[in-house]
Amino acid sequence: MKDSAIPVVRKVYPRQNYCLEVHFSNGESGILDMRPYLDFGVFKLLKDMHVFQQVRVSFDTLEWQSGIDLDPEFVYQKTNKNTYYFGKKLPDTN
Repeated sequence: MKDSAIPVVRKVYPRQNYCLEVHFSNGESGILDMRPYLDFGVFKLLKDMHVFQQVRVSFDTLEWQSGIDLDPEFVYQKTNKNTYYFGKKLPDTN
């Protein structure tokens, strides 16, 4: 996938169980489960729920106040782009 084809992250909401609700510029949204990554490197800092909940949109991707950020292509590819989270339909926020 070329960088220009990667949709931009528009909104992010921290959810339970170290999941992020992510909304993209192309209208897609879904859940990014961060649990598989929390035992590696700097991502261990995100195990602190207070730190995890400080996620924000920065330019075209996700970033935490601690300086941790994610590659935009990773965010898009790893986000489960269905419209439900724990049985509830994700709101359309575009």
